[in-house]
Amino acid sequence: METGQINWIDTHCHLYVREFDHDREEMINRAIKAGVNQMYLPNIDADTVADMWDLVRKFPDNCHPMLGLHPTSVKENYSDVLDQMEADLTNRKYAGIGETGTDLYWDTTYRKEQEAAFHRQIEWAIQYDLPVIIHSRSSLELSIDIVREHQQGRLRGIFHCFSGEPSHVDEIQELGFKVGIGGVVTFKKSGLDTLLPVIPRELIVLETDSPFLAPVPYRGKRNESAWIPLIAAKVAEVLQISLNELSDLTRQNAEEVFRKPS
Repeated sequence: METGQINWIDTHCHLYVREFDHDREEMINRAIKAGVNQMYLPNIDADTVADMWDLVRKFPDNCHPMLGLHPTSVKENYSDVLDQMEADLTNRKYAGIGETGTDLYWDTTYRKEQEAAFHRQIEWAIQYDLPVIIHSRSSLELSIDIVREHQQGRLRGIFHCFSGEPSHVDEIQELGFKVGIGGVVTFKKSGLDTLLPVIPRELIVLETDSPFLAPVPYRGKRNESAWIPLIAAKVAEVLQISLNELSDLTRQNAEEVFRKPS
């Protein structure tokens, strides 16, 4: 396997959560040593913003904050939470909006609230010329439809943890979005090995979703950004390209998403 100075971008990792409290700096340094020099941090809720910024201040050249309300954190008071977040959005620089979207896997109690929160956060992305990072577990078609309502040529972003059908790939490409491929691609029965070849290469970005969804051989354990090369190795194998080619490709795709606001 090719190793060395290949540069990777982890487009989705929650490195500020408590699972990393005992070794956070060592974990970040492991990632950098593994060639993962840029790590994008999607937010979860109002309570995680401070911890996220603590990490960004320690690694300003490597860790980049995003602001959003995760759909599983949406409750009756979602509008007040978003008001609080929006005030922060005007005061500090963020790399993106998210993690937002819809989740109909765990609980559908707040489906309407999730949809309303998603619409509002997409409006932020348009207003501030930022990418939107989309969670769509058991709700990919719904999330695609909501994005389509807003897409007038200005929206961009990533459908995180993608596991849809070829028809969904076509729709996402038409919307001008990317798809995030993570540790699930290394799972034997994920189906991503057959889906990957039909995804246009200009749509693919890499992610870990740390601390979740660790790749084989660490499946079931805590995930971390240093394992992007394991994900990359599987993707490169399936696409029959070199790690250098994949690094160049996915880095360019990620940079298109996270370009500086105009």
